[in-house]
Amino acid sequence: MQDTHSKLIGYLLWIFGFTGAHRFYYGKPVTGTIWFFTLGLLGIGWLIDLFLIPSMDREADLRFQGGEIDYTVAWLLLTFLGVFGLHRMYMGKWLTGILYLCTFGFFLIGILVDFWTLNDQVSIQNQERRRS
Repeated sequence: MQDTHSKLIGYLLWIFGFTGAHRFYYGKPVTGTIWFFTLGLLGIGWLIDLFLIPSMDREADLRFQGGEIDYTVAWLLLTFLGVFGLHRMYMGKWLTGILYLCTFGFFLIGILVDFWTLNDQVSIQNQERRRS
């Protein structure tokens, strides 16, 4: 089994878990959004997730394709520099990366979409690079 996601990063994002960051990282955008709007289910879900991170990590490792593009790097770039499009440039998506750079993450809407889809984007890019 390939290790596509990091437990360390998962736990670091869990610190901000009331925002759902760790759930987005592990490919759970629906519950990530719920955590975001309910502050981690009023803190209860956030505390329970402390114990669920190892299983979320295993599920992500099974679900997503490893390869040249590292999920952790892509997620850190999105989380901290997403408005500049660096995560898209890292994946080789230069045009949309430059668009994000010029439009503050496509007016933040692009950032939200990428929080929902980044794991799949990285997985697809890794598959395509493997075929080449």
